[in-house]
Amino acid sequence: MSNVKVVDLETAGPSDGTAAGLARYWSQYWALTKPRVTMLTVFCAVIGSLLASDGFPGWGVLLYSGAGIWLLAGAAFAVNCLLEARIDARMARTARRATASGSLGPLQTVVFSLVLGGAGAALLYTRVNPLTMWLTLATFVGYAFIYTLLLKPNTSQNIVIGGFAGAMPPALGWAAVANAVPMEAWLLVLIIFLWTPPHFWALAMYRRDDYARSGLPMLPVTHGMAHTGLQVWRYSLALAAGTALPWAVGMSGVLYLVAACALNAVFLRYGWLVHKRYSDQIARKSFAWSIMYLALLFAALLLDHYIAP
Repeated sequence: MSNVKVVDLETAGPSDGTAAGLARYWSQYWALTKPRVTMLTVFCAVIGSLLASDGFPGWGVLLYSGAGIWLLAGAAFAVNCLLEARIDARMARTARRATASGSLGPLQTVVFSLVLGGAGAALLYTRVNPLTMWLTLATFVGYAFIYTLLLKPNTSQNIVIGGFAGAMPPALGWAAVANAVPMEAWLLVLIIFLWTPPHFWALAMYRRDDYARSGLPMLPVTHGMAHTGLQVWRYSLALAAGTALPWAVGMSGVLYLVAACALNAVFLRYGWLVHKRYSDQIARKSFAWSIMYLALLFAALLLDHYIAP
């Protein structure tokens, strides 16, 4: 008779004592923090920190502020997953989240979020500055509760209104270095604010059936695909204009302006195609490009800040 133990990886948890079970268990917690979105959040915050300094601000402030913002962002995303567990369970894109499937319960998720959020707030307060902590906490509340509980389930403009919380990372990074949030930081916030609707509505358009099942009043469901495509195009135009503001106020130079024009040419092309020649494939490409676009735009700002004469 064989004594070999067979492990079911679908139900494996910490109680089975295996490395695979433990890894799978902790990966569920890791997924609650929405790692890819959190990394983009920290990236934008770091860009804000670097732009706030004439030279290099130092590894200490970058590492401590980046870690603190990551922890609080991860806590906010975990709360979001908990509050939207029933909605996530009805959507193919999110049904496998641990909170939606029941693999992690409310108590586990709340404790995890409190630990992450408390650690992040303490780190920002003690090693960065109180302003950064309070701004990051306000962003946490704005996303985890105001957006998730009030805006997302009640208005088709949820992405527009709630986009302010998601646009805050550059201001958080700027505050970490300067202990202030001047106009230049708010211009970066404005760029992300204008970027969010065409970015997310492209996703909502090719996931429209998912959102219809979820019961959320997303724009493609409430107002139709043609109207949503038009809004994607309009916000793409507004974004192109908004990205010129750093150059217009003297925050950046020609290098950034040329890069922004090139990136906007591609973004506007996708926005026009989504509006006039919609297909799910075009919307998927538009969504993927929008992520690359934001990273490249902020990288161009950074290069202009440090390299351009």
